[in-house]
Amino acid sequence: MEAHTGDRLLMHGRTVGQHDRVAEIIEVLGDGGAPPYRLRFDDGHEHLMSPGPDSIVQHMEAPKDEQAR
Repeated sequence: MEAHTGDRLLMHGRTVGQHDRVAEIIEVLGDGGAPPYRLRFDDGHEHLMSPGPDSIVQHMEAPKDEQAR
């Protein structure tokens, strides 16, 4: 799993009736984009975690000035 600051982490619910959760990755603490990540949820809560196999990184598009390089 590789992520960058600004990407989003989608964590699928593990049990029936549990909703998926989405958080913004605000800090990558591992080498080369690896976990652990500091996450910020919509309610402002921050959490440090190493996501499991039920999580997906949603990469955010790089700004156009970085794409031109």
